[in-house]
Amino acid sequence: MHVGRFADRVAVVTGAAQGIGSATARRLAAEGASVAVVDLDAQRAQETADEITAAGGRASGFGCDVTDGAAVSATIDQVVEAYGKLDVLVNNAGITRDNLLFKMPAAEWDAVITTNLTSMFHCCQAAQRHMVAARYGKIVNLSSRSALGNRGQVNYAAAKAGVQGLTATLAIELGPFNINVNAVAPGYIATAMTAATAERMGASPADHQKYAAEQTPLRRVGQPEEIASVVAFLASDDASYVSGQTLYVNGGAR
Repeated sequence: MHVGRFADRVAVVTGAAQGIGSATARRLAAEGASVAVVDLDAQRAQETADEITAAGGRASGFGCDVTDGAAVSATIDQVVEAYGKLDVLVNNAGITRDNLLFKMPAAEWDAVITTNLTSMFHCCQAAQRHMVAARYGKIVNLSSRSALGNRGQVNYAAAKAGVQGLTATLAIELGPFNINVNAVAPGYIATAMTAATAERMGASPADHQKYAAEQTPLRRVGQPEEIASVVAFLASDDASYVSGQTLYVNGGAR
């Protein structure tokens, strides 16, 4: 561990027990942040936090259902109580419930919009109270290349496009308080979520990745760490004049 860009910074990462969230929590901790590892699964959140601590970082696990506004508010307050402040919020929690429009149950639409978009509203609203008071904050929201449209993902695409509108608007509202708000839109990243998508489509994760790689100019799929590094940049003072942006990180795919 070295003292890096996040020395003395406190970060909250949601959906941080696996995938991009876990990689982001580890990256921020490696650069000196105290990280609140937030996940629906409290035990897995704590396991990730323990691994960060074992590697010499500072982290604690928090179980929280980010779709529950009251629970989010209480968790953010707990983090501030534990660490004294809140500098960085990474809204990463998300799910997929893929289906073609004509056979998508309303419950699958609701679940994805609530978990992937409404939860960000709750988290941003809770975090801004502390950030506005401190006149400092960095918010990074996870969108997706699917925001541009993706067959079988009307719910996910709509939520991830919504994230970009939320991001642009909060940058306008929170900018006067020295709070930067940006989004990252990953392409195909090798995670448990994309592996589950492959299996739902009757393909092995390896075959699914091979197909995705063939459609990508860099001829490979991305790794969670490659998204985490971009999130870390946007959450850092290196990106101090970047706000309201959505950065696509997808190996050059158009």
